[in-house]
Amino acid sequence: QNQQKVMGNRQKVSTFRWMLGMSMATVFSSTYIFTPPYLLISIILLIFQYPTRNGSILFAAPAILSMLLTSPVQSTKWIGYLAPMLDYFDYEEFHEITNAQIIEHNKKKGAKKCIIALQPHGVISFCGMCAMVNAPEELRHTKTAAASAVMKVPILKNVMGIFGLTDASASNLRKQFRNEGIKGSVCIYIGGIAELFLSSRKVEKLYLSKRKGFIKLALREGVDIIPVYLFGNTSVLTVLKSGPLAQLSRKLQASVTYFWGAYYLPIPRSEKLVYARGPMMGLPHIPNPTNEDINKWHAKYCEEVNRLFETYKEKVPMYKNKTLQIE
Repeated sequence: QNQQKVMGNRQKVSTFRWMLGMSMATVFSSTYIFTPPYLLISIILLIFQYPTRNGSILFAAPAILSMLLTSPVQSTKWIGYLAPMLDYFDYEEFHEITNAQIIEHNKKKGAKKCIIALQPHGVISFCGMCAMVNAPEELRHTKTAAASAVMKVPILKNVMGIFGLTDASASNLRKQFRNEGIKGSVCIYIGGIAELFLSSRKVEKLYLSKRKGFIKLALREGVDIIPVYLFGNTSVLTVLKSGPLAQLSRKLQASVTYFWGAYYLPIPRSEKLVYARGPMMGLPHIPNPTNEDINKWHAKYCEEVNRLFETYKEKVPMYKNKTLQIE
């Protein structure tokens, strides 16, 4: 049974709250845009001690302070203050397994941990961020897997770290699954950075055909999968898909390329976002899965993602005539 949550009604949102939501969203996108050049300039100024030694240190102080904070600090409570973003994006959720059911499942002794499989990635996952903002505080303890580069880049790791990041390596995820309760589950963006460069306002594409590692991991570890489709993630920002920065992004597995939204600025477009969550898929525990096992459950996952897309695309005006392509 589907559960609908209407998170925003633009006709009733005050101008101040709308502007506040826009400003909050722009902070995150601007951090991605301006952090790489700021770090580069800081390094150059420190090397040449320009304009003075103290001046260069003062300019680089935010980066130095960030480096001293060795790991991102999650803030499950403060995330709630980002609620104006829900109204700015006219955010909505559809659940085929409710928050309460997930919480109750994780309280059971010996209950399977879950991979919350999120797609598409988009340039920045504002739909995923809104889901965390809107979630009950207990569910905000779910970690989100991120590329190692994101976990190490000064400033970026601290700004995005409030959502609770963990290294996306398989060895680290195995450790994550050993945690008790909801802390043993993890959100994974299946398409990763490769999917970022498929982002388009005209065609919806997922980088999924070759992404089977998460299925193998889930089968081996006895972890279930909850598929989630993030409508609007690919339309709020447009990414530059070519050039040296795009190539660097692919190499680092992190977005350091240029992108834009409203007015060709790093202001995310105020367009509807919809979070559609399917039920647990019921994966078995197979310590040594064969290729046949992996392909079988990968195919089922692809079918479920396609079903979510076709079921809920009518809820998003610009998606009504879109088709889904899996690459």
